[in-house]
Amino acid sequence: MGEAKQVYTLSDLRQWEEATSDLDPPARLAVFGNPVQHSRSPQMHNPALKAAETNCQYVRLHIQPDELSEALQLLKAKKFIGTNVTIPHKGGVFDGVDDMSEVARRIGAVNTVAVDGDQLIGHNTDAPGLKRAIREAFSMDLADLRIMIIGAGGGAGRAASVQCAMDQCERLVLVNRTVGKAEALAAELSDLMSDPEKFEGPTDRILAIPHEVAAMEEELDQIDLIINATSMGMKRTDPEVLPQRLISPHHLVYDMIYAPPRTRLIANAEAQGARAANGLGMLLWQGALAFEYWFNKEAPVEAMRRGLLESLEGE
Repeated sequence: MGEAKQVYTLSDLRQWEEATSDLDPPARLAVFGNPVQHSRSPQMHNPALKAAETNCQYVRLHIQPDELSEALQLLKAKKFIGTNVTIPHKGGVFDGVDDMSEVARRIGAVNTVAVDGDQLIGHNTDAPGLKRAIREAFSMDLADLRIMIIGAGGGAGRAASVQCAMDQCERLVLVNRTVGKAEALAAELSDLMSDPEKFEGPTDRILAIPHEVAAMEEELDQIDLIINATSMGMKRTDPEVLPQRLISPHHLVYDMIYAPPRTRLIANAEAQGARAANGLGMLLWQGALAFEYWFNKEAPVEAMRRGLLESLEGE
């Protein structure tokens, strides 16, 4: 049996039967990206596909933005089950599918495509993946929490914000350096945060503030869960997401970054007596949800977790 290449291209996809003729099982799932060689999705999905005895495997496809439309159409012709989508294609795929889930529509981005006959169905598993990750890490549901999302203006922050609002969390504070982006998102989500049965206290149910210490300090006593959706923390030289002194023991802290596994934010939270978790759970659960959309059955989550952890060893 031949081994899959590290990365395939559109020219490979055009002649998929020939390009993958030595693969057994056949490659019928992929991740689209540009770049894509860094993606850990194969290390997560291939153990799951093996555990579930699906007789297919998962590969990486390097797709340029101007190749995306053709690549999506080829999924049907080449008998793919589906694909994941990473940067920079989540918005482009949103425009290229035939139908999509409500959460993908709200977020405005698709990260998972399922081939259903001659239809491409778009999903966003980042948002519900976060929901499951929070439940696993803290035994709490988004609906029961007052939440601050730092970096709400970016793609990951928007996905998190939409999920929190769709779950009608107790309170939602959107933090962003460009506060106008957070304000626009707050206005967009206000219809989801106006449930008359939810307790209406002296604080706003949904609020946008700038990523500034004084503004965050004013809100944090009315917050249970702090989510970092920025990329700050991936490098040792990055500035603090949040000053350590502002974190209290009652806070739950979720950092979407998973490499390194222990960021400065997580170390600071634990030093303050708060519970904290990194973004590995979100990566795992968004993958598990994609598997469920493709195969309409429960994902072998522990096989996926082992694959992910092995891929991160030594980092």
